[in-house]
Amino acid sequence: MISFLISLVALVVGYMVYGRVVERVFGPDDRPTPALSKADGIDYIVLPGWRIFMIQFLNIAGTGPIFGAIMGAWFGPSAYLWIVLGCVFGGAVHDYMSGMLSLRHDGQGLAELTGRYLGHSARQALVIFTMLMMMLVGAFFVYCPAIILSGIWGEKMMWVLIIFVYYIATTMMPVDKVIGRIYPLFAMSMLFMVVALGIVLLIKQPVLPEVWDGLGNWGQERLGLQQSIFPALFVTIACGAVSGFHATQSPMMARCMKSERQGRAIFYGAMITEGIVALVWATISNYFFFSGGWREVCPPEVIANFEGQTARSLIQFFDAPTVVNIICSSWLGAFGSVLALLGIVAAPITTGGSSFRAARLILAETFGWSQTSVRSRLLLSLPVFAVGIALLAWQIGNPSGFGTVWQYVAWGTQVMAAITLWMCTVYLSKEHKCYWMTLLPAMFMTMVVTDFFFVSPTILGLDYWLSLALATVVTLLATLRFAVWKYKGIPRKSQP
Repeated sequence: MISFLISLVALVVGYMVYGRVVERVFGPDDRPTPALSKADGIDYIVLPGWRIFMIQFLNIAGTGPIFGAIMGAWFGPSAYLWIVLGCVFGGAVHDYMSGMLSLRHDGQGLAELTGRYLGHSARQALVIFTMLMMMLVGAFFVYCPAIILSGIWGEKMMWVLIIFVYYIATTMMPVDKVIGRIYPLFAMSMLFMVVALGIVLLIKQPVLPEVWDGLGNWGQERLGLQQSIFPALFVTIACGAVSGFHATQSPMMARCMKSERQGRAIFYGAMITEGIVALVWATISNYFFFSGGWREVCPPEVIANFEGQTARSLIQFFDAPTVVNIICSSWLGAFGSVLALLGIVAAPITTGGSSFRAARLILAETFGWSQTSVRSRLLLSLPVFAVGIALLAWQIGNPSGFGTVWQYVAWGTQVMAAITLWMCTVYLSKEHKCYWMTLLPAMFMTMVVTDFFFVSPTILGLDYWLSLALATVVTLLATLRFAVWKYKGIPRKSQP
């Protein structure tokens, strides 16, 4: 429990101290925001700050900081360090800088900002890449919740249709009509669940593995986990530490803010809050898998079922959604079961809806189309829906195949994080500001995604040490390219 408490305090102090440092480096001011200068009643609308925070939190969270943290904690106490250090010095900086750049550039999306600072070719590549990612996320988060809901009541295809109709509404309607009203309620329920579980942890005071007990791969030693900590841990825990998906969602809220000075609370603060969610669930996962917690919270018949089979390990028998259901129902009772349902069903549905809306906005920026008329929004949304339906049909016919694709999506979010951090580094360099706060995370995330590309058996599957060496070379070359550009391309700041 000591590691949990220290990590919790570190996240809060990180927001209060390092968050202010990052804010001071960027330098928010009182210039008119896009919500005021480009108000259109559809995407550019001033919303209350607390509502924007809740929407931003739910948009970037979904089930990521829950499921990802549970699976990331399989590696052991090292997950604590990644959540805290990754969130404070990587993810929150990534979210703040990318969100504020969008805010300062008329609410532009990630692809447009990348083109502005990394060049036209990078913009074109990222338009295609982010569109694919948004539609994959949207399609994935239609079918999975439908399966869960059909187990409670109704037919699977009925729920698929209902969820997709909801997606159409969130994509087409003004941001304050559906997203602005429903998302804060779901965000509050998720926060209530996390606070309640945190209180139960403090009351129970279970014996948990601590950071100083060892940072090795506990999952490999005790749970039969086949992956190495680096780079798998840093891809598994994305939401809650660093995730490039957030940079695709922040522009939606940048178009609803009335002041740049709201940025630290909304962008940096939402990421720290997501880190706290991940921290709580990582701690619960440590308790469940490494401290025998599963024997304390599982019904006797579930324990008997596990002990009566030998084909599956503990982490294969108890997947992340199952752990959420068992913990919430055991610790929080019937009300906890409802909260678990919201976490497993409502959160991914809202994330999927936001993904389709983000896809529409990416197309609108790419083609320069105004979105004030229903006709223009419909023309851009139709191809998004068509591709989403095609992906959904493929997923229904190949459920296991989509699981493989989802591994690439998880890696893809970290690729976007690396690109976003490099983009922010170029911006800070051009503005003669402290670019090291994004350069170091950019180098680290470049190392993570390139190493994963080389070593993952689902991609190249190279030898571990060879992959690490190649990733190091790629990272150094990227850093050298930046250094040469900075030395040759940026005029020195004139002295007063």
